[in-house]
Order: sequence, then structure tokens, then C-alpha cells
Amino acid sequence: MRKMNKRSLFFTSLTAAALLLAACGTDDSDPIDGGTDPGEETGTDTEGAQGGDLVIGQLSDAVSLDPHGSNDTPSSNVAYNIYEALLIQDENMELQPGLATEWERVDDLTWQFTLREDVTFHDGSEFNADVVQANFERILDEDIASPRAFLYEMVEEINVVDDYTVEFVTEYPFSPLPAHIAHNGGGMISAEVIAEDYEAIENGSEPGSVINENPVGTGPFVFESWTPGDEIVLNRNDDYWGDAPALDSITFRVVPEGSTRLADLETGAIHISDPLSPSDVSRVEGTDGMSVISQPSVSLSYIGFNAQKEPFDDPLVRQAISKAIDKDTIINGIYDGVGIPAESPLAPGVFGHDENISGLEYNVEEARELLAEAGYEDGFSTTIWTNDNQDRIDTATAVQAQLAEIGIDVEIEIVEWGAYLEDTAAGEHDMFILGWSTVTGDADYGLYPLFHSDNFGVAGNRTFFATDELDSVLEEARQSSDEDERLDLYSRAQEILVDEAPMIPIHHPEFLLAVSDDVEGLWQHPTGILMLRDVSLNQ
Repeated sequence: MRKMNKRSLFFTSLTAAALLLAACGTDDSDPIDGGTDPGEETGTDTEGAQGGDLVIGQLSDAVSLDPHGSNDTPSSNVAYNIYEALLIQDENMELQPGLATEWERVDDLTWQFTLREDVTFHDGSEFNADVVQANFERILDEDIASPRAFLYEMVEEINVVDDYTVEFVTEYPFSPLPAHIAHNGGGMISAEVIAEDYEAIENGSEPGSVINENPVGTGPFVFESWTPGDEIVLNRNDDYWGDAPALDSITFRVVPEGSTRLADLETGAIHISDPLSPSDVSRVEGTDGMSVISQPSVSLSYIGFNAQKEPFDDPLVRQAISKAIDKDTIINGIYDGVGIPAESPLAPGVFGHDENISGLEYNVEEARELLAEAGYEDGFSTTIWTNDNQDRIDTATAVQAQLAEIGIDVEIEIVEWGAYLEDTAAGEHDMFILGWSTVTGDADYGLYPLFHSDNFGVAGNRTFFATDELDSVLEEARQSSDEDERLDLYSRAQEILVDEAPMIPIHHPEFLLAVSDDVEGLWQHPTGILMLRDVSLNQ
């Protein structure tokens, strides 16, 4: 058995592994997972509907095509078709085989995965246990600084048992590990490309630079091209180990304006508009040749505070603003009542969600009193950031008007998506509007990245809020193997968040797509990822 741990000399061993693969002549996010085993018959009849280029009009461009180097849905939507994880989650968030066919818990600290054989990467290199080890060692490499590292930080060893068996040993019992393994952040990259990326780093390049230019996975589609700010094109993988896709190609086209996306859908320039604003549902439903696809989600929309900046470092100010914002007006007026009002970051159906938790109630008079108690009787001036998502812009406008009632003057700043993620991760904001998807279906993912002090910035904690008590509760909850104890701890964590108010949970959205009637076989995962492998076009 070969062992590697977090502190091993990764590059040397990875290069050796890549050279070995080459010598043998043989031969990958907000988000995650298919509804069927790619190796099994899906029952989708695509006869007579083969080929064609599916064009998706989407709000924002991908940030990165390195599955270990991004933490946003636009990137994950593309990467999901290039890379595959060891496990996937179906439409009910249940775990299913992916690149691993079996998995079992050997003891409290050890999980073993049996891998598929005869799977090759797009570059012809072989998928095996050495490659799995190389990928997870890369995610955990501090020099790579992967925003996905928190998913696997409990992993102490990744052991190659044999060519197609790999073992994960954790520092402490961690029941959600298989769900974390299913995260698209665990997408498998060709070991040869990883080795090339490390070589480029040695020569002064940024981590992921090679992978971004040449993303190589085992998935049903192969990278063709990326014109930043315009489109990404993927072609069908004719050598895919499972059932080959019906489509010839997929184009992810950046169309920031929702009205433009709908106009493109009406003219046939695109086949899917993602997302669809709730206010446009009636327009789509009243137009021949297109329809609406809706999907309940495990996502959250929220307004966050930078808790390390004055005056938002004062919980009284955060509570005051929380009470001054009428969430029902936002949900009903902007989202047309689509979605579930949020009392905490965890959606119903996520393990750890406590239905007895009640958030701070809307009460303008109490908001004024809290603001005065904090020393801001006359209010103050601040900014709220949003990206160029119309629903979020409308939410910012509503917040601006509501906070004016308690003397807070709010300036709205609209920031391009990539810069928005970068600048909020750097803590340059005051207030901001964003979302989070608990893609594993477990409270650990819904709370630990958002509120633990280890995860300030790009990993998820853009409020820069943490307390010793909350850190302790979240750590204890993720380390416990007792389900009831975990539920109690997560209830306590949600109570702390209500009291401290580092964010205002708005609602758990329902995902909406506008889709051409020429598209068949499309569905959207509860995490927001588009399931495209079995899609076909009537043409």
C-alpha cells in the first residue's frame, strides 16, 4: 500500500506518476451531480435527435475551468461536463456511483472506494488510484490555495491500495465525507496536465494556468475553446466510457441581460436562458415554442455584512438592519413569490435544518431603537454591492429604500461577476448580495464554509464573521458521528446566527429556466447545475 499525506512532497511523486502513465502508453462544481449512473441505460430515446449544438445563454462567464480553483456556479456548470467525481448525487440528493463503483466505511476514520476500470481521460491517459491520489493531494496542497480545500481538510492520508482501490483516512470521524467526495470540487483532472501545471508554477505561472488553457477530464464533453466574456465551447467525447451524449457540442454563451436572453430564445439564437427571472415567467409561458422549467433548490439568497468593518462589526447595527428589511416585500415583489422564505442558511431538506428556528422579524420601530442603542440615532452612509443580476439589483434597490426609513443612506454598486467574487473575497465591501448552495445536502457545507474563521474570503466566509463559540460548535458538529448530537449542534449554530445576524437570509430560491421546445431530456439539479449529458435537440 502506498501512502501520501498532506505534507508529502507532492510534485516529485506526481511527476513520477505522470511519467509512468506516459511510459505505459495509456492514458471533473454550486454543485455536482447527475441523476443517473452514466454507465447505465437512462431510458432516454434520442433516436432521430442526434447531433446539433446546444446553445445556453447565461448571465455570467466562468471564473475558472480548474475544478479545484473555483467556487461559483457558472464555472461548475461548464466543469461538470468536462470532469467527473468519484460519486454523484441524483435528483433526490442521494449518492450514486460516479468514477467509483463502490464505497464503504472501513472504520470510524477510513473510507475505501473501488474505482471504475477502463476509463481514460480526454488526453488518452489512464484513470486509476494514482490519479485520484494526485488530484486530492493537489487540492490539499497549500501552495495551490484551492478554494475547495476546506471540503477535504479532514483528510490525513490518501492511500493507493491497488490500481483501482483508494482509501481516505480522516483526522476525525467525518460522516459527510462521501457527499464531499461527490462535490464537483473533487472532479478528476488528468495527472499529466496536473504535472504540467506544477511545472508551470515552478517557472513562475499561477496555479491552474495550464489547466485553465487545457482542461482535461473524463467527462462526456471535451473542451474546445474559451473566449473570455463571450463563450465556452465543448464538443462531444466520442470515446466516453459511458453512453455517449446525443449532442455534437455545447456552447455556453455569456448574455448578461435577461431581456436579451429571452429575445435570443425567441429568435432561436439560443436554446436555454439561464437564469429566468420570475417576472418573465408569464412572458415565456405565453410564447409558443418555449416553456419554463422550475426546480426546488438547496440554495440560499442572502444579504451579507462585512463584520470586520465599522459599523457592521457591531451586532446591534446588524440586527437593526435585519429588522428594517421586509423580506416578504422582496420575495413577493421581486421574485413573484417563487421560493421559500429563509429563517436560516439551511434549506428544508438539508440535514441539520431546524424548522423551529425563527429569524429576526421585520419591525422598523425596533430597528430604529437598536440603531440608536448602537450610537447611530441619525443613521450613516454605506454601500451595498451586487453583480449584474437583475433580481439582485432590484433587491439592492428595495433595500436602499427600506433602510432610508431608519436614516441609513445606501449607495448601490454593480460589479462585474469575476471582480465581484475577487473583491468580496478580499473584504473590500460593506454590504453585499449573494447566494450559496448547500450542494452536499449536509449542514456542514451550508455553515462551515460560510461562518468558520478558517474560511474567510474565497472559501465562502465573505461576511468575515466568526466567534470562538460558533467555531467550536461547527468543529464539534463535523467531527461527531452521532446524528442526534450533530442535529443539536447545528440547531445551536443557527441560534447563534440569528442572534449575531452576520447575514440576512432572504429565501431559498426555486431555479427557473426558459427552454426552447426543441430541447429534450434537460433537467436541473437541486444545486443549480444543468444536467446536459442526455439532452437532445429536435432538428
